[in-house]
Amino acid sequence: MRINNHKRKFFVQSIMTNTVKQKLLYNLHLLKSMGFNYHKGLNLVPNDIKNLKLPDNISALKSNVENCYLCELSKTRKNVLFGMGNHNSKVIFISDEPSASEDALGTFYSGKSGELLSKMIENVLNLKKEEVYITNLVKCKSSNSLNNSHVESCNDYLQKQIELINPELIVSLGESTYSYLLNEKDNFSQNRGKELNYHNIKLIPTFSANYLLRNPSAKKDAYYDMLRIKNILELTN
Repeated sequence: MRINNHKRKFFVQSIMTNTVKQKLLYNLHLLKSMGFNYHKGLNLVPNDIKNLKLPDNISALKSNVENCYLCELSKTRKNVLFGMGNHNSKVIFISDEPSASEDALGTFYSGKSGELLSKMIENVLNLKKEEVYITNLVKCKSSNSLNNSHVESCNDYLQKQIELINPELIVSLGESTYSYLLNEKDNFSQNRGKELNYHNIKLIPTFSANYLLRNPSAKKDAYYDMLRIKNILELTN
């Protein structure tokens, strides 16, 4: 198959442009990791339209995320955990980041915490885990600890996911997820299990499965949280 000179030139320029962008982004993150700070950028784009350039298709968005190198987590991840489940689900479960098992296997509900969450969904909500949608604040496993820069890098992806799934309810799993989503640092224990508002979507915070494994005595409270979630979902029918 022959390619004329004009198409060849355009193709080469496109590759070079993407290569330059990737190298520039890599070097900026490298300098940032070495302690260099940049001036705070001007926010010229309203928050509610920042993700307009992202695709309006969940499969295309997944492809974008799987090829993302916006933060240093891309250097250490084994797999990208974009999301899993029913794209028309009335409920989204959001955790903070993939577990080590999920990162290793490239699938949600892996390991002991994944098995526990699966049982909570299937035994209390009476739903198959494939009927709900699950994702994370960040799509790659952190090697040390999650921080705000990781969440900010992934935030537009998460917001677009929520927009495309368009759920009736969000379940935030764990204190860190609650804190990042609602910008609340100290009120998880008071608000856990309560119906809150997140961008005009109902949100209920509850314990993460990892926390429940470490603190089995909290399973009773988590059970009542799940019953409340079940009740909300039944009322949306």
